[in-house]
Amino acid sequence: MVASSEALSARAIDILAKLVAFDTTSRRSNLALIEWVEQYLAELNVPTRRVPNADGTKSNLMAMIGPAVEGGVVLSGHTDVVPVDGQPWSTDPWTLTERDGRLYGRGTCDMKGFLALALAAAPDLAQANLRKPVHLAFSYDEEVGCLGAPDMIDVIAREVPRPALVVVGEPTDMVAVRAHKGIASFKVTVTGREAHSSLTHLGVSANMVAIKLMAMLVGLSEKLEREADPNSPFTPKGATLTIGQVNGGTAVNILARECVFIFDLRTPAGMDPVALLSDFFAMASALDAEIKAKAPEGGVKVERRSLTPAFAPEEDGVAEAFARKLAGDNGPARVVPYAAEAGQFQGAGFSTVICGPGSIDQAHQPNEYVEISQMQRGGAFMRRLVEDLSTS
Repeated sequence: MVASSEALSARAIDILAKLVAFDTTSRRSNLALIEWVEQYLAELNVPTRRVPNADGTKSNLMAMIGPAVEGGVVLSGHTDVVPVDGQPWSTDPWTLTERDGRLYGRGTCDMKGFLALALAAAPDLAQANLRKPVHLAFSYDEEVGCLGAPDMIDVIAREVPRPALVVVGEPTDMVAVRAHKGIASFKVTVTGREAHSSLTHLGVSANMVAIKLMAMLVGLSEKLEREADPNSPFTPKGATLTIGQVNGGTAVNILARECVFIFDLRTPAGMDPVALLSDFFAMASALDAEIKAKAPEGGVKVERRSLTPAFAPEEDGVAEAFARKLAGDNGPARVVPYAAEAGQFQGAGFSTVICGPGSIDQAHQPNEYVEISQMQRGGAFMRRLVEDLSTS
C-alpha cells in the first residue's frame, strides 16, 4: 500500500529537518549527512555505494531500489549548500523553522527539499513490486562548479543497469524545465613586483595589469549582451559574463604584488565558452610575457575552476514527458539561466529533466525557504512515481 501524498510530504518534512541540520556548506565535508542517509536506507535493506572525492573527505552516494534491470528512473540532487556568512538570517539556518506555511533553513529549496522527498518515497519503493528500479544519486560540490557528479555519472553509465531517464530536483516550483545554461569559471592570478608607488619603474603593479584583463572581460560581456539572440527563451537572453571576486594590493602607496579575480561565463547550448574567451587567453599570455621581462618572478596565471556543460532541450524528451505526467504539468516549455548537473547527465547520454520543489528566487538568500505546499506537490509526485513503476 503506497502512502498518501499527505503522508509522504509529512515524512519528507521530518527528513528535511534532519538534512538541514547538517552544515554541508561546500567548503566543509558532507560525510556526516552521507552516513545518516546510508543508515536510513540500510534500515530499509537498501544497499548504497559511495563515489568519493580523491582524498575521501567528501562523497557522492548512490542507491538502487527495485530490480536490477534497465529502464529505471534516477532521482538526482546535490548535498552541498552555499554559505550563510554575513547574511541577515532571522532564524537559525541549520534548524528547520516553520512559519506562515514556509519551511526556513539553508538548503530547504536548494536542494535538500528534493532529497527529502526522494528519501521519503524510499520506504514505499522498497515495499513495492517495482517493474523498474529507482536510482538515488546524491552528489557533492555542485555549488562550486558541479565537481562531484561527473565521477558518479560515469559509474552510473558504466556499471548500473542503464536508466531510462534522470530527474534532477533543482527548485522549479515542481514543474518541468528542459534546458539550462552552462557555466565556465576561471581564477586569474596576476603577480607583479612590489615597490614604492612613486617609483613605478622599479616594480610592476599587479592591480594595473589585472585591470587591463578585467576591462577586456567587461567589453566581452557587453558584446555578448548586444549580440544575444532576441528569440532566445532565456532571461537574460544571451551568454552572460560577470567578475564575482577581486582581491589585490596591500596599501595605497605600494605597487601591488598580487591581484586575484574570479569570473564566470554562462552560455546557452551551442556556444563554446573556451572559444569565446580565446582573445582573453591570448591577452593573458601576452601580459604574462611582459611582466616576466621586467619581473621574472611574476606573471599571469589563468586556472579553470569549472566547465559545466549546458543542458539542451530534447525534442520529445522521455524525461520531460515523464516528469510532466507525474507533476500534472501541462504548461509551456521552460528554461532556466542557472547551471546544474542536468547538462552532465545529458552529456553522458541520459534523457534528463529538471523538476523539484521550491523557487530559485529563494536559493542562496538569507531566510531561504521552501513552501509547505511545494513539499505537498512533491509528495504527490513521489506517490505517482511509486505507482507508475509498480506492477498492477
